[in-house]
Amino acid sequence: MSAVLSNASEEKAAGAPEAPRADAEFFIVMNRASGASEKDEVRQAVEEELTRAGRRYRFVPVQPGDVVQACQEAARLAREHGGVVVASGGDGTINAAAQAALAQDCPLGLIAQGTFNLFARDLGLSLEPVAATRMLLRARPEPVQVGLVNERIFLVNASLGLYPKLLSDREEVKEKLGRRRWIAMLSALKSLLEWRLQLVLDTEMDGELAKLRTASVFLCNNRVQLQRLGIQEYVVEQLAQGRMACMLLPTMPWWAKLRMVLAAALGNLGDERRLQSFPMRSLTVAARHARRIKVATDGEVQWMSLPVRFTVSPRPLRVMLPPPEERLAPE
Repeated sequence: MSAVLSNASEEKAAGAPEAPRADAEFFIVMNRASGASEKDEVRQAVEEELTRAGRRYRFVPVQPGDVVQACQEAARLAREHGGVVVASGGDGTINAAAQAALAQDCPLGLIAQGTFNLFARDLGLSLEPVAATRMLLRARPEPVQVGLVNERIFLVNASLGLYPKLLSDREEVKEKLGRRRWIAMLSALKSLLEWRLQLVLDTEMDGELAKLRTASVFLCNNRVQLQRLGIQEYVVEQLAQGRMACMLLPTMPWWAKLRMVLAAALGNLGDERRLQSFPMRSLTVAARHARRIKVATDGEVQWMSLPVRFTVSPRPLRVMLPPPEERLAPE
C-alpha cells in the first residue's frame, strides 16, 4: 500500500510508542450531523460486532458542528487509557480524528462512510461498516505517511489557487440550489472556465528557491487518486518514501481547460504537456502582496497566513490495519 511505511523496525528502535494491547478500548467518534437514520443503522451494526467480540468500546458524544472537539476528547481518552480513537464517518470526521490522533500519538482506527473514502481505499480497508469493524478487531497499528500544511494534517491532498476556489463555489451553489451531483459538476465547470487568476509566488522547494507563476498548486499523498488521474508512475511510486506528488497547473484558454478536464476524467492527466507533476518533500510559498490565502485540505477550505509550508509529516500517523493478506486491493 502506498501510504504504509516500511521502516516499522527502525521506528521501534528509535523509541516509537508500543502497540496497544489486543483488548485495547475503542473510543469511537461518529458524526450524526447528516444522514441520522443511516448513522443509527451503522452504529447498531458496529455495536453488535464489538459486543459479539467482547471488545470494550464507548461512543464519544459529538455536539452539533463540533466534531473536532469530540475527536480531541476521544484521542485524549485513548492516550490516557492505552486505547484507540476510531473515526466512523466521512472525510471531515476522519481528518479531524487523524489530526487529534497525531497530536496525542495514539492509534487511529477507521470505519469509513464518506463519498470518496480515498484514504481508506488506499489502505485496503472495507467501506462496508460490518466488514470494516471486523477488520478493526484484527488490526494492529502501522505507520502511515501523512502531509502537513502549516501544521494542519492532510491525508489525501492539499492545494491553493484554483481548487480551493472550485470547492468554495460548489458549496455556495449547493446552499442555494441543493446538493445534487449535477449541480456540483456544473458549478465546478463554471468556476474552472471563469478562473483567470495567476498566482505569483516566491517558493522554496526541497531547498531550491524560485519564483513560481501558476493557476493552482496541488499536493497529493494518495496513490489511488493519482492513479485515477493518470499521473506518471514514477511519481506515484515515490509516495511513502518521504515524498508527495506536486502538480502545477498553468493559466490557459478555455478550450485547453476543457481538454484537461476530459483527460482527468479519462485517467490521462499525466499525458497533458501543460501540467507539471513531480515528487517532492516540501514546498514553502509566499506572496509579496498578500498576507493570507485560501488553502484546501482533504476537501475543506480555510484561510491560512502566508508563508504556507507543505511538507511530509516527520512523524507518521499510526493507523490500525488488518494483516496484509486480509486487505482489499485499492480501487
